[in-house]
Amino acid sequence: MGLTGLEIYKHLPKTNCKECGSPTCLAFAMALAGGKASLDACPHVSDEAKAALDSASAPPIKLVKVGAGDWVVELGDETELFRHDKRFFHPAGIAVLISDTEDVAAKADAFEKLEFTRVGQRYAVNMAAVKCASGDAAKFKAAVETVAGKTKKALILIAEDPVVMEAGLAAAADRKPLVYAATAGNYEKMVELAKSKGCPLAVKGKDLEETAALVEKVTALGYKELVLDSGARETSKVLADLTQIRRLAVRKRFRPFGYPAIAFTDKDDPREEVVQAGVYLSKYAGIIVLKAFEQQQLLPLLSWRQNLYTDPQKPIQVEAKLYQIGDAGPEAPVYCTTNFSLTYFIVQGEVENTRIPSHILSVDTGGISVLTAYADNKFSAETISAAMKKAGLDEKIKHRKIVIPGHVAVLKGKLEEASGWEVMVGPREASGINKFAKEKFA
Repeated sequence: MGLTGLEIYKHLPKTNCKECGSPTCLAFAMALAGGKASLDACPHVSDEAKAALDSASAPPIKLVKVGAGDWVVELGDETELFRHDKRFFHPAGIAVLISDTEDVAAKADAFEKLEFTRVGQRYAVNMAAVKCASGDAAKFKAAVETVAGKTKKALILIAEDPVVMEAGLAAAADRKPLVYAATAGNYEKMVELAKSKGCPLAVKGKDLEETAALVEKVTALGYKELVLDSGARETSKVLADLTQIRRLAVRKRFRPFGYPAIAFTDKDDPREEVVQAGVYLSKYAGIIVLKAFEQQQLLPLLSWRQNLYTDPQKPIQVEAKLYQIGDAGPEAPVYCTTNFSLTYFIVQGEVENTRIPSHILSVDTGGISVLTAYADNKFSAETISAAMKKAGLDEKIKHRKIVIPGHVAVLKGKLEEASGWEVMVGPREASGINKFAKEKFA
């Protein structure tokens, strides 16, 4: 269990210098105990205090990295039970299972296509889990070589026989895959393999109690790059175990559970499997391994991951600039809206539906909607005029006309004075853009 705020306070310099960002040393100690601050923020703490406070200053869940290069998946380093308290930091790895008894090359080719673009965001399945179902070390090694040759994404090697795992690692150790898994019967050899190759290691027990005991045995051998698997596979049991692991790590600082967790789906129906994966993603899997392999099956899961790991205190926004819709030239209409992601993409979709090449000027409002930004004076004649100048509309557009949302028609006169452009009042709702465009620009 971690130290309390008062216990930490005893080791601090008690200068109340505020250089750490907290008003007092006691406030900093409380933040440190809650995992909301780092000991490095204190410029006056002594080396002796650092040694004494090492466990308190460490994150409740260790940061573990799987993979190499541009596709490293960072897991853990989380501090919260609930997203709205602060945020969740490292998106869970979504892994698709590839067995060495399947057509590995075809599966690997299909895996590489599991990337999507939705509302301006890029989604991707970012891990491939290669499983030894054959029991043949040579066949497993060949499967790992095939997958590693077709994707740069992070790998998980699944084999509980150390001899088979050694063969798989011989083909992909430089990719720093997750070695799955150390169990009560093989953990010494698995630790030796993972440690020698510098790869993270999954620790799998039969239940939470055995998992905790096994983690202590593994860490006693000097290895702490770990991912936890409680061994459960039934949905409610996995959910309960993941919640207990997270709660004990964050609230109680129970060190054997201070690592990211992995969960495996067991449903055969792809729709049920994705729902099951969504449960694990919500609470609190660091990696989810599933069999579903179709884009339409995985996109909802990836969308939920994207939403879950955004900052709840920061609106999702697009870059504030001038966008071209179709082959828009200097005579094309210009629409104006905010850079709130949802607002922009709704407007974009309606403008595209007109089939009239157009421009959309996205004004920086801090990622809030039209009426909210207007009320906060972030979508005003001055800010729109400044955005027009920044985007170079005077040089790019010949007709000098701009369409503003109907909800802010009151800005028409001031914007014409500020910009020197003719301001057209568009529809109040984006759904009216098609009719408006046909009447004005067709």
